[in-house]
Order: sequence, then structure tokens, then C-alpha cells
Amino acid sequence: MKVVHYLNQFFGQIGAEDKAGIEPVVKTGPVGPGVLFQELLGSEAEITATIVCGDNYFAEHIDKATEKILAMITDYHPDLVLAGPAFNAGRYGIACGAICAAVVSRLGVPAITGMFAENPGVESFRKTVYIVATRGTTAGMRDGALKMARLALKLAKGQPIGPPGEEGYLPRGLRKNYFAPETGASRAVTMLLKKLKGEPFLTEYPMPVFDRVVPLPPVERMSEVTLALITSGGIVPKGNPDRVEASSATKYGKYDISALQRLTAESHETAHGGYDPTYANEDPNRVLPLDVARDLEREGIIGRLYPYYYATVGNGTSVARAGQFAREIATELIADGVRAVIITST
Repeated sequence: MKVVHYLNQFFGQIGAEDKAGIEPVVKTGPVGPGVLFQELLGSEAEITATIVCGDNYFAEHIDKATEKILAMITDYHPDLVLAGPAFNAGRYGIACGAICAAVVSRLGVPAITGMFAENPGVESFRKTVYIVATRGTTAGMRDGALKMARLALKLAKGQPIGPPGEEGYLPRGLRKNYFAPETGASRAVTMLLKKLKGEPFLTEYPMPVFDRVVPLPPVERMSEVTLALITSGGIVPKGNPDRVEASSATKYGKYDISALQRLTAESHETAHGGYDPTYANEDPNRVLPLDVARDLEREGIIGRLYPYYYATVGNGTSVARAGQFAREIATELIADGVRAVIITST
């Protein structure tokens, strides 16, 4: 079987964020993680071509990029298309999902990708594309590739695909009828007994969990409040003294701005690894608007600007970790009398 593999500029061995704007190009044979996939696919399939596209180019030209890549894939008449895995890289995940969805719907060719469960590409494409569950980082490359290769071969051969728990893909929100060896009543009692004993069990009908936040009423007299600035855009003092990670952050920083009227390229930079840092590094106020906040303070529109700002990196950071940051930061701000916050991203 002939296979075409899609990669971004990093895994396609073209470059890092400085090459994220490149248009789609074709390389012959397996490249980067494609070498591992070829090993896992064995003699049953051959990666004949690898298509590489920059994350920024795809994100900024989704329709155009999809058409270009689809045309490139068509030229090779593949039996199967692989994309990624994208782990927890959001732009990469969206690209992998969009390409696989286009291949399946328009070419009628099986396509599969892999992502971490919190990748934004999952919610966008899980119902139309098989997305294998991976870890959040490249540390899970071999395990993710193994599950992708196994499922990809079954898809390409037209073999029946089992449920997510057996095959390793993320649930697609689809249900199929099947004959179970035990009645529903018997299975329910078995689960109940396990629950009463504190033993692990797997429900047949998992309920969705929604993180609902009740909005507070609007601030009535902004001229009397202390306002704080927070950013997930990674703006930190030059040199990143707290070593906030470029992706999958495990920490945040708290930085003194009491004596500053604005941020400068000499004093601050971004630690974020999920977007082109050029414009943020040229003028950090584009991500953390200290200059405008000072204007509001001078004009009396806000009562006072909090003398510190908080910064972390949202790129690949887990929801659980982000929730932890929020609780810790909110506790400090409330204790210091802050009544309003402006949170900026990228």
C-alpha cells in the first residue's frame, strides 16, 4: 500500500518557528517521524511521499493550504494518509485534522492522525477523523506512532474498527449497536458491585463534564478599582529569569511593573513557543498592554494599576495546570484588593 505522510516544518526537518511560514512542499519517502512509521508499517505499506507545511502558513491560509496539500496527495494516489502526530501543538493539530478530514470526505481515502486529548484539533475533527490518543509531548512518539500504525493498517484493509478503548483512538461521539454476552441489567449490577467495593470499572455511558464559570456582574465604577494585568502570551523580563517553559508550562511568573510606564524590547521578551515571537519581542506591549493601562490610569478611567503582572505560556499547557495557576493568582489578587483583571493571550 502507498502512504503519504503530512508533517509540519519542525518534524519535516525544515526548521523551527522561523520557518513556520513556509508553503507546502513535497519530500520523497519518509522524513523525521516517518522513518519510525515506516518501521512500524513494515512490508505492508510504503511511505512514498512526505508533505511538509509551516504551521503559520496553514493557520493563516486554511482553505488555500488544504487545497494545495490535497492536490499534492492526489498526485501520489495513496491508499492511506498519515498526519502528525501533533501531540498538544494546537496549530499543528488543526492542520492535521483539516487535512485528514479533506482526504476522507473528498478523496475517499482512509486518513488518521494523533493528538493529545486537549489539543483544539480534537474537538474540531474527532467526529470525522480517527484521532489516536497520544501524550502531550514528543516523549510519547513511539507509543503514539505504534497505535496510529496499527489502526491505520486496519483502516486501509477495510477491517472492522473496534471501540475507542480497544483501538486507542479518542471517542468520536458515535454509537453502534452490538450483541453483548450479558444483559444490560447484569452488566449494571457488575459495575455497581465494583463501585461499592472501590474497584475500578468502566461505565458504558460516560457523561460529559462541562467547566461552567458564572460571570460576575460588570464593574460599575472603574475609576475606583485596582486593575491587574495577566497574560498567557509569555511576556517575561529579558532572559526569562523564572524559566517559564515555552510549551506545557508548569509555572508562572510575577513581575514588578510599579516603576514602568511601558515595556521595551530591551527590558522584556516572550518565552512563548507557539507563535512567531518577532512582533511581540519588538514591542512587548502588543501582548501585555502596559502602555495603554498607564494611559487609563493617568486619565482616571481606572483607579490604580496593580504594581505586578503575572505571566505564563498557554501553548500546550494542560487545563488542570491552568486551573491551578488561576486559583493561586486569584487568591493573591483578591487579598490585595484587586477588583478587575485584563487577561491577554497571543
